[in-house]
Amino acid sequence: MNSPSQKQQVHQLNAQRLLCPIPVIRTQDKIKTLNKGDLLEVLCTDPGTLQDIPTWCRINGHHVVDTQQEDRLIKIIIKVGQIAP
Repeated sequence: MNSPSQKQQVHQLNAQRLLCPIPVIRTQDKIKTLNKGDLLEVLCTDPGTLQDIPTWCRINGHHVVDTQQEDRLIKIIIKVGQIAP
């Protein structure tokens, strides 16, 4: 059980209207500021992020919890794994 100081937090990153590789780079930069177990909701419009961000997460030890697409808006929810020093 997590103590109140270790409570999972939900963060959002707006990467709409940005093209590859910028959404992945911004996701990487944002995750570096988060704690293990936090959730990051990434909002994108570049269809390439549907493959690029999950691939980056798999390589770097993070977990894609959900992916949703409505019209051009893509929402990818990531659970932060172990952060490299």
